Amino acid sequence: MNAGSKAVIRSAVRHSLFWLAAANAVGLWLAVVLLWPGLGDLAAPLTYGRWVPLHLNWQLYGWCSLPLVAVLLHWCLDGRHPHVRWHGRVVLAAWSGALALGGLSWLAGESSGKLFLDWHGAARGLLPLAMIGLWTVLAAHTWWRRDELDRVGLGLRAGMLLALVAVPAVLYLASGRDNYPAVNPDSGGATGAALLGSTLGIVTLFGLLPMMLQRRRETSARWFWVALAASWGMFAGMEHGSVSHHSAGQIIGLGLLLAWVPLLIGYGAKFDWPAGVRPWLGAAGAWWLLLVLTGWLTFLPGWSERLKFTNGLVAHAHLAMAGLVTSVNGAILHTLGGGFGQRRAFWLWQAGCVVQVALLLGLGWVESAAAGDLFDRAPWTQAIYAARLGGGLAMATASLLWLKESCR
Repeated sequence: MNAGSKAVIRSAVRHSLFWLAAANAVGLWLAVVLLWPGLGDLAAPLTYGRWVPLHLNWQLYGWCSLPLVAVLLHWCLDGRHPHVRWHGRVVLAAWSGALALGGLSWLAGESSGKLFLDWHGAARGLLPLAMIGLWTVLAAHTWWRRDELDRVGLGLRAGMLLALVAVPAVLYLASGRDNYPAVNPDSGGATGAALLGSTLGIVTLFGLLPMMLQRRRETSARWFWVALAASWGMFAGMEHGSVSHHSAGQIIGLGLLLAWVPLLIGYGAKFDWPAGVRPWLGAAGAWWLLLVLTGWLTFLPGWSERLKFTNGLVAHAHLAMAGLVTSVNGAILHTLGGGFGQRRAFWLWQAGCVVQVALLLGLGWVESAAAGDLFDRAPWTQAIYAARLGGGLAMATASLLWLKESCR
């Protein structure tokens, strides 16, 4: 990378970590209010329900998304262009501006009521507009690099841009109150087909990352893409629509993901990652195993009814976003030269995440049988929430250490 591209990537790392730290600060406040509800009066009229979308959406569209924006900028930007720094900074400022204005909207009580799709009212078009700006910059720089890229490289970038062009419109439509996905009629949650499709989308993205990060492959990985094509074929053959988790087809179809635990880990090990990335990849592999295994078990009849809409669901979200995605993002940003080499911050984050996931999953498992204790704030439930706050404090500290490191 030349100086212009490096400056853009450094800026993307800072934007990513700023939103991670901000979302974690909101998460800490939510954990405090759960433990001592009376403190919520200090922030009135900003109630617990108004803060929750900030924590969820800043994690998803800030921390979970901006490292991928950094990968796209790294892959597509023409570092020779005299205005490359300005182009990159405008795109990142637009994305962060959408998140900031979205935060004000959610605090004002504007919400679609759809989890992770709270873009509503005046805020509904903010992030789609930022995405259109990003796509335009990526397309323009790819065009300017057309003489430098070989036919395969140019074709891959064109294919990626073609796939991304519909994303802003899809996000805008999905945020509306008139559009809802298929629902499992016996649990009120997602269907097996929906869970399989969304996870295969993540597997596809993980498969593309080494190429976009320009890592050298040591041996052939054609088997990965053959297996992925077969998996998408099985997904297409599943029953879609509102199907129960009691359907054998849904259980078996979702169980296909168990095969992707060794396949994805084996695929990632075939590339020449920088030495400091290995701990992040190891953590990502461990979280991926837990995510797939617990995700399938908690879909099964009996398990699903016991854990659905309890703290067990919160544990699953932390496992996916704080465990797996954060570990993958750590590998991405370290590969791009964005730091993430501190052992203390790494272990603070991983230990805090283990504490959060274990406690919330355990609480969710007994929650339906001890709902009275939970709502009456029995000492043992308060002890769990207090320990969970300790885990969140460790994770927030790690995010601040990474942000400080990125600003040097």
